[in-house]
Amino acid sequence: MFHMNQRLSGAARLVCAAMLATAAVCAFAQEPRVPYVPTPQEVVDRMLQMAKVNADDYLIDLGSGDGRIVVTAAKKHGARGFGVDINPARVSEALENAQKAGVTEKAAFYQRDLFQTDLSQATVITLYLLPRVNMELRPKLLDLKPGTRIVSHDFSMDDWKPDAFVQLDVKEKYGNAGGQSDVYFWVVPAKVAGNWRWELPSGGKGGKPQAYAMTLSQTFQMASGSASVNGRTVALQNVRLTGDEISFSFTADLGAGPVKHEFRGKVNGESVSGSATLSASRTRGQYGWNAARAPRTAALTAGYTGQVH
Repeated sequence: MFHMNQRLSGAARLVCAAMLATAAVCAFAQEPRVPYVPTPQEVVDRMLQMAKVNADDYLIDLGSGDGRIVVTAAKKHGARGFGVDINPARVSEALENAQKAGVTEKAAFYQRDLFQTDLSQATVITLYLLPRVNMELRPKLLDLKPGTRIVSHDFSMDDWKPDAFVQLDVKEKYGNAGGQSDVYFWVVPAKVAGNWRWELPSGGKGGKPQAYAMTLSQTFQMASGSASVNGRTVALQNVRLTGDEISFSFTADLGAGPVKHEFRGKVNGESVSGSATLSASRTRGQYGWNAARAPRTAALTAGYTGQVH
């Protein structure tokens, strides 16, 4: 649903009271009247498809209106979840729709301020909100568990570019007048910026392990950096960060010619575990890979908003 969720000063409340006298729409904290535009069912289906919603998911719809996203997720995909809406009439309608669809054991609805809603249980979050509300929510969304999927109808997250985007021509939009719908999809990325250290076997009999260091910079799901090994620094290539999964490669001379390094692993807070594949002209080996991040500064830990360098 498309919502306007406003917090008003005393002066603004007086202005809104006058507007209400002339049938204008204004949302009060005490007695909200929240205008909304239903998300067409075709768009609902595409949103859930893009997020690959399944029976293992817990979906939270912020600004749930008549409940169609949560109800569809439960009925068609077996997912559990709930929706929140500031308007009690919409909540009642959503509960009635869940009952009609026979999904009350999977779908719940609450009258609640979306900014005060605990999102930690979600594996999928759906939105149809104003652009400024998306931006107010963005820091909270970026702090969710890496891998959480987010889908927004019509409105982006500004410079947090989507992982996927589709545009649909929808006959049912705007009361069957027809129109275009944009659907944005993101996966919450792990926070990987910082300095990382690990060791790998050197390859020689009785040889000491080879030490590696890596520095990563991050802007949302985009990461870049360099690795230092054997006294040389090389740029990382093909860096990919999707949720808590990271992969990258580089080529470095370990003393007997260039060796291509390919890494793939899962980020778990201050560590990464996975595999490393090393390929030279005549040899190839695969090893377990375990990296640890050096302690981050207080500024980095406290100030992350999606853009860390």
